[in-house]
Amino acid sequence: MIPATMQAVVLTGHGGLDRLEHRTDVPVPEPGPGEVLLEVSACGMNNTDVWVREGAYGLEEDPVAVSTWRRGRSTLQFPRIQGTDTVGRVVAVGAGVDEARVDERVMVDFSIYNRDDDSLADIDYLGHGRDGGYAEYQVVPADHAHVVRRDIDDAELATFSCAYLTGEHMLDRARVAEGERVLITGASGGVGSGLVQLCRARGAIPYAVTSAGKADAVRAIGAEGVVLRGEGDLVEAVAEATGGAAIDVVADLVAGDLFNDLLRVLRPEGRYTTAGAIGGPVVQLDLRTVYLKHLELHGSSQGTRAAFRRLVGYIESGAVRPLLAGTYRLSQFHDAQRAFMAKGFVGNLVVVPDARWDEVGAHHAA
Repeated sequence: MIPATMQAVVLTGHGGLDRLEHRTDVPVPEPGPGEVLLEVSACGMNNTDVWVREGAYGLEEDPVAVSTWRRGRSTLQFPRIQGTDTVGRVVAVGAGVDEARVDERVMVDFSIYNRDDDSLADIDYLGHGRDGGYAEYQVVPADHAHVVRRDIDDAELATFSCAYLTGEHMLDRARVAEGERVLITGASGGVGSGLVQLCRARGAIPYAVTSAGKADAVRAIGAEGVVLRGEGDLVEAVAEATGGAAIDVVADLVAGDLFNDLLRVLRPEGRYTTAGAIGGPVVQLDLRTVYLKHLELHGSSQGTRAAFRRLVGYIESGAVRPLLAGTYRLSQFHDAQRAFMAKGFVGNLVVVPDARWDEVGAHHAA
């Protein structure tokens, strides 16, 4: 029996954590044509939710302006249920969807593709342009609900979608190939730890920039070498870690005061790819480094349908593994987001609807 109302965390505007309200009276959505209704069992966390809440994306003409993702052409409307990394069970289908899909366990491709091809020029995402998975129920397009055949639990499966798709598209943008050396910043976070594994999945050699307390964990997931952030000269430290071998690609999630040194690390005709800037989005750049070394700079956000299908294949084959640092009840969402923002973990955090806690979340509790 599908209830009329549900538990959800609702974003009511830009600002602090007080803008996230836990409610138990939100109407359960109904699937339209080509859609399915999911009973959510777990939903992973990500930096985009935090930046959207804070309005931290700025504008091209004013980088400190309060603005959401898509910068000046937003589809965000309040109130909004955020949450991109949904795992759940199909409990109802809309017109045109096979009833046989009911009871499937699925992972959601969170992207809203506004074109028939894989162009990302007009992309949006679930949790921004329409409601996401920080709730007991969510409606998604049927072709975005992917069955994943691997023996891992729902909370573990919820660590992949946004972080690993973002990482895979970063590597696609920079054309990372077998045997190439990739330097990854923010390597202990959801995207960064995913990048380490995704490099290995395509035969590339990952090197990680992280803090001392997380170095062993990052090595354990596949980093060839580790550079400790903030300890000495970055260029010298990278050369030491690689034994003097050149870095072909930098996959950067930090930026800030590391940015120019990351370009210096690259070999001539090297490639830089970024999908985040947790260390600071406004950077100093010596353009001579770019043009004298013939560097390529690639911006990246989300990913394509093809990249998501590839990710499902990696999960099913075991080429990538979940890195679940802990779970929180949905009613504890403020605590969960504080812990997420503190970055004291490796991998990702996941929230679980209270009604599913004993089944899905309790044995992974943070």
